[in-house]
Amino acid sequence: MSSSNAKVAELTSRLTEPYHHPSTSRSDPDEDDDEAIFAELEAELENDDNPALREQGLEQLKREMERLQNMKSTGHGRYDEIIDEKEVIRTSANEPRCVIHFFHTNFKRCQIMDRHLAKLAPKYFSTRLIRVFVENVPWLVEKLGVKVLPCVICFIDGVSRARIIGFEDLGNQDDFETATLEWKLLNIGVIQKEQSTSSGQITYGAKPALRQHIRGRDDDDSDFDLD
Repeated sequence: MSSSNAKVAELTSRLTEPYHHPSTSRSDPDEDDDEAIFAELEAELENDDNPALREQGLEQLKREMERLQNMKSTGHGRYDEIIDEKEVIRTSANEPRCVIHFFHTNFKRCQIMDRHLAKLAPKYFSTRLIRVFVENVPWLVEKLGVKVLPCVICFIDGVSRARIIGFEDLGNQDDFETATLEWKLLNIGVIQKEQSTSSGQITYGAKPALRQHIRGRDDDDSDFDLD
């Protein structure tokens, strides 16, 4: 990659930083924030001494801004609840990467899972994270065999690749860290970071001792059974 292309790539990648920056507390940065970031990057390009970089960079920056705005309009960067069952089906089928939390309002562990997923949604902008109330999606619950809550199902290219049932894969504790869930989703491949370890296994987030504990699945009767 040429130095000009590298510079343009670096600038366009900064467009998504508001969605996943650790200091961002809101899950839905407003349009003013987006425009401010765009204006800042645009000014940086216009002040560059390389005319080719200015022309190429501005055009690419506009395309990337439009792409991100389109993604944002479809719910990327937020953790939303979808009520309509057909919309849930369309979302899981059309998104390259999608995480769906099947929840019940009366179950504490579903509320815990909600809090962690809400933190991850703005950080992993390219993945769609949603929640669905099981009573609103009876056909999907039956079709996917959802029996125990919370149930998080991960879709990649429209296909169900993995699921997290209860907290068994998260250490079997209610007070697990968001990084533990993040590590699990990263290894599934439904959320992605640019860098990984040389071995190919992502080890971001959860501590080694906890990762080892996660692999052990002790029985736990505190998960909510739909039957």
